[in-house]
Amino acid sequence: MGLAVAERRELSDLFAEVGPDQPTLCEGWQTRDLAAHLVIRERRLDAAPGIMLAALSGHTKNVQDRYAAKPWEELVALVRTGPGALSPYAIPGLSELTNGGEYFVHHEDVRRAQPNWEPRPADPVRDEMLWKMVGRTAKLAYRRSPVGVRLRRPDGTSMVVKTGPAPVTIVGEPAELVMFSFGRSAARVTFEGETASISAVQDLKRGM
Repeated sequence: MGLAVAERRELSDLFAEVGPDQPTLCEGWQTRDLAAHLVIRERRLDAAPGIMLAALSGHTKNVQDRYAAKPWEELVALVRTGPGALSPYAIPGLSELTNGGEYFVHHEDVRRAQPNWEPRPADPVRDEMLWKMVGRTAKLAYRRSPVGVRLRRPDGTSMVVKTGPAPVTIVGEPAELVMFSFGRSAARVTFEGETASISAVQDLKRGM
C-alpha cells in the first residue's frame, strides 16, 4: 500500500474520531477547514490554484468555506473517497507523488495538535518512503537558507539538501525531518552546528 492511500485512510479515521472543531497545526484552521482544503484540492480544480496563488485566494476561500460548512460525516466521506475518476489526482502514480506527503503531513497536523502527542511507532516501509520524499522536497524547503543544511537519520544516513557556509545538520527520524522541512515546529529534531547557523535555519520560512 502506498503512502498516499494509507495516510488518507488513517487521516479520515482520525477526522471521524475527533470531530470538526479540533485544532490543527495549520494556523487558523480547525479540522473542518483542513478537511475542506483537502477536498477542494482534489475535487475543485477551479478553486485549487488559489491555494498557492494569492491573487486567486479569495475564490478558494469562498469555496473552502462552503465545503467546511457541510455536515461533518459528508465532508469526511469526501476526503475518504478521494477524487473523481476524471481528476488528475486519480492517476495512481501521480496520486502517490503529489498526495503522499500532503496526507502524511496533514495527518500529523491533526495528531500533533492534540495534547500529549507522541511520534508514531517506527515503520520501516513508511520511513523509507518518507526519507525518499524529504530528499525530493527539502531542497525546495531550504532553498532560502543562508547556510548549508544536511539531514541525518539516527542511523547515520544523511544527505545534503543545501550547500553553503557554516552548515547545520538536522538530526531526526524521517517523519520528524519531513515535518520540520514542511515548516512545522512540532517536530522531534536536534541540530548540530554553529549557534548562529542553527538559529538561521530555525527561523527560516520553510515549506513548499
